[in-house]
Amino acid sequence: MSFANRNQAADRLAEALAAYKGQHPLILAIPRGAVPMGQRLAKALDGDLDVVLVRKLRAPFNPEFALGSIDESGWTYISDYAESAGGTPAYLEQEKQAQLATIRKRRAQYTPLRPPIDPAGRIVIVVDDGLATGATMISALHALRAKKPARLICAVPVAPPDTLEKIEGYADEVVCLQAPAFFQAVGQFYADFPQVEDSEVEAILKQTD
Repeated sequence: MSFANRNQAADRLAEALAAYKGQHPLILAIPRGAVPMGQRLAKALDGDLDVVLVRKLRAPFNPEFALGSIDESGWTYISDYAESAGGTPAYLEQEKQAQLATIRKRRAQYTPLRPPIDPAGRIVIVVDDGLATGATMISALHALRAKKPARLICAVPVAPPDTLEKIEGYADEVVCLQAPAFFQAVGQFYADFPQVEDSEVEAILKQTD
């Protein structure tokens, strides 16, 4: 195991990102797992916390496997292996609509009383609890780049080397604490990796309002 839990991973990321303390960074967490991590990062770096809403496009026979991803605007990233994994055009269109509906529901749940924090001109740090295919991170970074941040950083505790190569073109900087060659799933690198519920995300975001 590489990390005891998400809190330890967030604290180690904060150390790696210490140069941004005092520059009022905007920490954008990918729900749901990364939101508690984002809260710790924002406190450690004296930054603001918000969420960036993206969803993976699930493979038809393996919902944990991403064929691509979609952001809040509807922009999609489709992997080069999607078709061979069952991602027909008809299936992908149906999956896009299903995930967009989930994104809209979550936006209404998570930030019902305020708009998302504007990343324009800010140092933006996008955090997740780990990357497998990197699909959701690619959509998150693409969506944020269009909003003209001053600097766009991807920060994750763990990811496979080939995924990091794909991510590098979408961010100004990629901070990854470990890049093991043998990689099956993000959870294998945590001793304790519970699911984060919507209620916990909502409670954290209310504290930041």
